[in-house]
Amino acid sequence: MPDYSLELAAGGRVAGVDEAGRGPLAGPVLAGAVIFVTEPPAALARLLDDSKKLNAARREAAFAALREAARAGHARVGWGAATAVEIGTLNILRATHLAMLRAVRRLGPVPDLALIDGNMAPRAPHSLPCATRCVIGGDGLSLSIAAASIVAKVLRDRAMVRLDARHPGYGFAGHAGYPTPSHRAALARLGPCPQHRRGFAPVDQARLLLEPAA
Repeated sequence: MPDYSLELAAGGRVAGVDEAGRGPLAGPVLAGAVIFVTEPPAALARLLDDSKKLNAARREAAFAALREAARAGHARVGWGAATAVEIGTLNILRATHLAMLRAVRRLGPVPDLALIDGNMAPRAPHSLPCATRCVIGGDGLSLSIAAASIVAKVLRDRAMVRLDARHPGYGFAGHAGYPTPSHRAALARLGPCPQHRRGFAPVDQARLLLEPAA
């Protein structure tokens, strides 16, 4: 289970930063950023874990608790997205870093340190405006990163439900854009929609198959 030891050791304003949605074929990539103004109380800490280990109901409960902590002034919560078009233009890694930069900027006060889940911090031109430290497996170690992972996952899932209504037939609400068999079948049948990521092989292959021969 994650705890608050990394944040306490660092001192100052420490943000946890994580993303959701690097692997899908469609939709945005989302990043979350969370600063705890004070050490999270035990009741909140018990709700927080790597978002992948929580079911949808537990993620929603944790997200609601984080929003309440933010309203009470005990936490700051930021999020940012990079669109499917930006992913196609920049590539998924750079677009993820752009989303992280947007999330940190939305926090308000600049953190002294950002703990980044994974092994690569954002680089120029999307460098964060503070010191960074990469933490492999950080969403299972740090409460701030775990909280950020929940923010990113919940908001991305909600975005994919909205996109499902705008682009029916692909099943975005069910698979969130990931390359499931049903999504691949819909992509082959319907071709890509504007929310599909150019540069991802299954998307480009489906587009080429449906284009009329020259």
